[in-house]
Amino acid sequence: MENMTGTVPSSVTPYSEFKNHIGEMVTIKGAVHNIRDMSDFAFIIIRTARELIQCVYSPEFSDYRLDEKLVEQCAVKLSGKVVKSETRDGSERYELQIHSIDVLSTPAAIPPVVISKKQINCDLSVNLDYRPVTLRNPKERAIFKIQEGIQRGFREYLSQQGFTEIHSPKINFAGAEGGTNVFKLDYFGKQVYLAQSPQLYKQALVPVYERVFEIAPVFRAEHHDTSRHLNEYISMDFEMGFIESFTDIMNMETGVLKYIMELLKKEYAPEIELLKVEVPEITSIPCIRFKDAKDMCVKKLKNITDMKDFEPEEEAFLGKWAKQHFNSDFLFVTHYLSKKRPFYTMDDPEDPEVTLSFDLLFRGIEITSGGQRIHDYAQQVEKMKKLGMNPEEFETYLMLHKYGAPPHGGLGLGLERLTMHLLGFKNVRNAAMFPRDINRVTP
Repeated sequence: MENMTGTVPSSVTPYSEFKNHIGEMVTIKGAVHNIRDMSDFAFIIIRTARELIQCVYSPEFSDYRLDEKLVEQCAVKLSGKVVKSETRDGSERYELQIHSIDVLSTPAAIPPVVISKKQINCDLSVNLDYRPVTLRNPKERAIFKIQEGIQRGFREYLSQQGFTEIHSPKINFAGAEGGTNVFKLDYFGKQVYLAQSPQLYKQALVPVYERVFEIAPVFRAEHHDTSRHLNEYISMDFEMGFIESFTDIMNMETGVLKYIMELLKKEYAPEIELLKVEVPEITSIPCIRFKDAKDMCVKKLKNITDMKDFEPEEEAFLGKWAKQHFNSDFLFVTHYLSKKRPFYTMDDPEDPEVTLSFDLLFRGIEITSGGQRIHDYAQQVEKMKKLGMNPEEFETYLMLHKYGAPPHGGLGLGLERLTMHLLGFKNVRNAAMFPRDINRVTP
């Protein structure tokens, strides 16, 4: 009987090692991305996990002969000799002179969307309908490689800062934010809800670990059909205890974003180059109070009707203002009105009409909400009652306060919205691998 050792043997040579094997035979595995037949020779492009490798077929190289079994999207094992060539801009690249191809599988049908071009040329709705296929396009898959880097940077930086990663339940007894935008479920005869946020649980774990974070889906039953809303999205949350001020949270997020952007430039350079991403330079992030920002918007823009929150054109204006005056792609807006923040948000002791809270705008769109939380039991119960909530329905949440909690706060950062604006998309669905909105639950 064979014993498993934990090692997966491989005879495949990654493209990054080709420079060490010039003139030698190597083996690769991948999918046939494109075939360009030139009658007496052919270019066969092999798509591996991260690269497109150009392979050249010619009867001069070997006795192998192409046949009709080799078509686009075949899975193959290919052996060939590494040779060096130059691109049009003079940079070095490596290709394979094909000696043999073993076809491992063949497609049963021609893909409904051409994916071998530089980019997918179809409507977004068609792109999403055939997502398992369109994601094979190099530019489409690069989006989510960059998204991987954002999550990785978030996780790495917070782990270095003493945070513990947690996983909170997504079936909850009550909505974290209150209100009606929750998905209701029949749970063995009881009514429960899909999680709007890990908020109540990450707060409960502050007295346990002091600093916690989570990267996970959240669900909002909002009937929005806009370019910036999803009903399921990935939230990157953290909560930290023993803070001196809610500005500690903003400073932590600034550090997170600095780390993420540097990691993308360093380890995701191929995807950054492929998608022509303008990665922001972050030295510091400016802050402005909500009232001051709103006053400025009222002076500069017309027909502002909502004085309790920002409209999209106001966020866009503030993004341009931050870039012009501070050369910053980011802007913290602080001290939002108490009536517009969740029940757990701490009011400013110096002005109870506003809260110790903030949003972070990135290139004119909100990507983060956060702030200091109420940690005193009596104060939290009083605020619940003031808002017409029944504290008895939040008995398990209030254990946090009843049995002692340090001053704490945190935030939630929308992964898709950050990706969307980093890559310059107009629709957040471009930045969701398999988006869920009011119209789409497939594929």
